[in-house]
Amino acid sequence: MTHKFAFVAIIGQTNVGKSTLINRLVGQKISIVSPKVQTTRSRVRGVLTEKETQLVLVDTPGIFTPHRRLDRAMIDCAWTESEDADLQMLVVDAKKGLTEQDSQILKKINKPVIFVLNKVDLVQKNTLIAQLENLNQYKNITSVFCISATTGENVKELKDYLLDHAPNGHWLFSDDELTDLPDRLFCAEITREKLFLYLRQELPYQLAVEPVLFKEQSQSIRIEQNIIVSRLAHKSIILGKNGQMIKKIGQAARLEMTKQLGKKVNLFLFVKVRENWDDDIQQYNPWGLNFNV
Repeated sequence: MTHKFAFVAIIGQTNVGKSTLINRLVGQKISIVSPKVQTTRSRVRGVLTEKETQLVLVDTPGIFTPHRRLDRAMIDCAWTESEDADLQMLVVDAKKGLTEQDSQILKKINKPVIFVLNKVDLVQKNTLIAQLENLNQYKNITSVFCISATTGENVKELKDYLLDHAPNGHWLFSDDELTDLPDRLFCAEITREKLFLYLRQELPYQLAVEPVLFKEQSQSIRIEQNIIVSRLAHKSIILGKNGQMIKKIGQAARLEMTKQLGKKVNLFLFVKVRENWDDDIQQYNPWGLNFNV
């Protein structure tokens, strides 16, 4: 049997639904999701294998205007993954339509682009038609899909297209693997997702979650993580009054980890203050981010 294989880069601005889409395509949660922008910081690979074809779906950080080293590393990651991919998919929020930044992204891509208009369940049909008419000017768009990653509308059609257009090639993963993200990093991402969920405003962007211990025991998994912040005041917010906030975050993260790993999890969170943590190369290397951009 001839195998087919493709890297598929999923790119676009922040908060357009890239992570929700990759989770839908893979059929399981492998990338964290939150209503806040810039949730995805590094590339996350989901593996979709059907019959003779394997797709590696690369969830990339949202493209935005960078202001600090971490921002630059995230944007560099998105463009590097896009340039190296066999298939490139640009995801656009149907509620906003094709923005000037989307247009700039399209002009920068020098390969054929699969254009995906997401969240169509939230937009009236005549608005969609008007948006689609504006795409004729972009010659690198080879196909267009109107989907809802949340409800699954038209996602099967998109998946079938990707499978059909994968070139011949050897698989990189076994047919039962769903991601290349190690469990210890995936669990760190789950904790960061809960921090995004429970903490308001800008604080989630000022912290990192550092895996310390991931130890499988006979009946459970012991996980220790550091939540890294740059200010003592941030530590107090995460801990909350009488430790209630960190307890709430830990409980939510532990339940999610237990669900995803299929085994009881004992989670221990520690909040550490490290000034200028985002200038520490050790916060970049495990996630495949380029410290020197």
